[in-house]
Amino acid sequence: MTAGLRAWLRRHRLAADALLAVAVVLVDAVFVLLTPVDFRPGPLPAALGWSVLCAAPVALRRTAPWPAVAAALATLAVPVLFGHAPTTQSLTFVALTYTMAAHRRARPAVLATVVLWVPVAAVNVLDPIADTVFEVGPAYLVLNNLLVAVVAYAVGRAVHARRASTEALRERARVAEQNQRSLAEQAVADERRRIARELHDVVAHHVSVMGVLATGARRVLRRDPDAADEAIATIEDTGRATLRELRRLLDVLRTDAEPAADLAPQPGLAGIEPLVEQVREAGLPVTLRVEGEPGPLEEGVALTVYRIVQEALTNALKHAGEATAVVRLTFGAAYLAVEVTDTGRGPAPGAVRVGHGLVGMRERVGLYGGTLRTGARPGGGYRVYARIPVEQLGAVPV
Repeated sequence: MTAGLRAWLRRHRLAADALLAVAVVLVDAVFVLLTPVDFRPGPLPAALGWSVLCAAPVALRRTAPWPAVAAALATLAVPVLFGHAPTTQSLTFVALTYTMAAHRRARPAVLATVVLWVPVAAVNVLDPIADTVFEVGPAYLVLNNLLVAVVAYAVGRAVHARRASTEALRERARVAEQNQRSLAEQAVADERRRIARELHDVVAHHVSVMGVLATGARRVLRRDPDAADEAIATIEDTGRATLRELRRLLDVLRTDAEPAADLAPQPGLAGIEPLVEQVREAGLPVTLRVEGEPGPLEEGVALTVYRIVQEALTNALKHAGEATAVVRLTFGAAYLAVEVTDTGRGPAPGAVRVGHGLVGMRERVGLYGGTLRTGARPGGGYRVYARIPVEQLGAVPV
């Protein structure tokens, strides 16, 4: 059965159950046709008619289960009045017992089973059907029907338990996925707040410098115009850089609940060499390579580069084992690239968990319109590569 057909049958329950009723009638028709003419209960059309009547409740077994049970009980008049019980009657009682046990709670399922099979037992005791081939007593018929009822009910309850277990597992998987998504969103939010705090520090430092320079320029304006002009030019450049950082700070959407920021400047490119030396002293041999001439950079970009190197070297120190690392800074005309590689063990096979450090790297690099690539190296080890566009400090974005 194809997946499309199964989906159609699930959506159209009445049609699916009607097809099942037709199949039950066809089974009984085969039995009737294989029975010798001398042992048939009557004319073939009449036998098939009673078979269809007894199988009709199967078509309502899921859309109207209790009316189907009542209709099945009404068909017990067929063997009482005509002395013949079609095979479809037994199959219908089995199907309804299974359906109630599989799709209803325990109490309605037990009630339906009792309601279906107690009248059957009563009919077998009070008006047993004479069998022309085998002589069986009422006790045999009652025990046989009891066994059939117990098996049908047990199979239905087993299916019910399996469905409940599958649904519980599916719900647990959904909750786990939702929790994982919430944790990832929380990690992103935490990193963005951290970036916002650091950008606030940068902006606050710029504003503090501008205030100091403005005070100095005002004091020397009359006696040393050249020095005042130089201070004002520095204020101009610093103001433009501050505007750029403020635009990015607004993009981060920092909350009002953050603690007050320290006005001390954050580390930048000048702090990378001491950082490398510190990691080297901690036991990881690190080589720093610089290609190109560093130009004037926004402090936010320099801070981003520093944090990427710091996070990558920290991860290498924790997870690389016996290895060496290389930090490469490349300064181009319109971009800055930072690459940190190590020769360690690399990530564990099948490890797909993204830590807060990588989330923070992506947030920082994305804030400045850059790209970040992380992953295992072909020859072993791990590689972190970021490429960040460099804006000219003389222009203010609008």
